[in-house]
Amino acid sequence: MKDDEFIREVNEEYRRDRAAQVWTRYSGVFIGLAVLVVLGVGGWRYWQHAQTVQAEAASQRFDAAVRAAKEGGPQTAEKAFETLAGEAPGGYRLLARLRAAAEAGKTDPAAGAKAYAAIAGDSSVGASLRDLARLRAALLRLDAEDPEALNSLQGLAAPTSAFRHTAREMLGLTAMRKGDFEGAGRWFDQIAADRETPQGLRQRLEIYVALVAGGPVQVSEAAVPAPPAAPPPPPEASR
Repeated sequence: MKDDEFIREVNEEYRRDRAAQVWTRYSGVFIGLAVLVVLGVGGWRYWQHAQTVQAEAASQRFDAAVRAAKEGGPQTAEKAFETLAGEAPGGYRLLARLRAAAEAGKTDPAAGAKAYAAIAGDSSVGASLRDLARLRAALLRLDAEDPEALNSLQGLAAPTSAFRHTAREMLGLTAMRKGDFEGAGRWFDQIAADRETPQGLRQRLEIYVALVAGGPVQVSEAAVPAPPAAPPPPPEASR
């Protein structure tokens, strides 16, 4: 036997002995780790299954609440969505809160705005959905001449806001309604300069710009027509 083959066999025998020693010393650890891996995978699968079951149940309840909105009216739908918001898992909970606020706003704009404001102030909600809730709350408060609504819309009209187009349009229309045609024109100019303005809004913008260019409508009182002259008396009958 050559020397190199002998050395190789000795090394292999040494490695086998070392592996047997390691297994004897740490076999309990290895078995425990294997059991933990199996339990972890099983627990993860069970959690996924439970989440799927909850999501399916929430989906069915959400559909039932939508049907209630169509058949039972806003108040019935609002209660159904509020109940679902308190019990449903993550995504459906937020959808239910948004729908409950929308249904509340149909009968009581102040209550709907308050519900949207609660969503906008919830730090666990994503930034885009918080901005959406802030926009809907502001729109519900516009008719009440609430200055906070205008402040919210002005914040949402920023160039980086996803809802800037709607915010600018509503700010321009509000200014025009108040007779501030110059302020309305500035908001409409921002809409026109934005390359990402939707085509539908650009079409409406043509009408808005024409109204701003025309300025306020002057309404003069119509002159009161003179009463018609009395008819001449009939001729006296000949005697």
